[in-house]
Amino acid sequence: MSVARASVAGTAEGARFDDRRERGERAKRCFDLCAAIVLLVLVAPLLAALAIAIKLQSPGPVLFRQTRLGRDGRPFEILKLRSMTVSESAGGTVQATRADARVTPIGRFMRRASLDELPQLVNVIRGEMSLVGPRPHAVDHERHYEGLIADYSLRRSVRPGVTGLAQVSGRRGATPRLSDMQARVEMDLWYVRNRSFALDLRILVLTVPKVLWDENAY
Repeated sequence: MSVARASVAGTAEGARFDDRRERGERAKRCFDLCAAIVLLVLVAPLLAALAIAIKLQSPGPVLFRQTRLGRDGRPFEILKLRSMTVSESAGGTVQATRADARVTPIGRFMRRASLDELPQLVNVIRGEMSLVGPRPHAVDHERHYEGLIADYSLRRSVRPGVTGLAQVSGRRGATPRLSDMQARVEMDLWYVRNRSFALDLRILVLTVPKVLWDENAY
């Protein structure tokens, strides 16, 4: 009888946890939507100025679009301000490096301050991304690393973020070694397992100084 009561109690506790998590996800989505709309309105003049600068410095579209994998592995088109003269490599996606010759002068400025990421506020409004979450990688990188890093695909159990725990913890930038990506994924998985509204707010606050200066932004 005591075993049965313990089983019922465990089931009830699990249901309450799931209910709290669901309410938290709804609150997170509401915050994401409201904040993204306000931010997009505020940065609209800046986006217009950057778009003009991009067009003046190099031929091509203002926006860089690339397929990424979102929550539960659903593909979506991520938006960025184009910072390079070449948007794709014939041999697959190539990560940007320091002094990368593909990066335009205005692109270097935008990448240093993460301004090229601002159009992802549209992805947030669409429900494809969140303000905070694991950063979405290029699809070929996703396929490569999920076969090398344990539990890699668990990153996709939540919406990808414009910023994330790994980024504010110094794990932004190129990952030339497998250990670099493993360290980043470990932080992503910790976030997925411990996510909360308070943690999201902390990450957003920590993002501000990282935007102003981050040696790994290039």
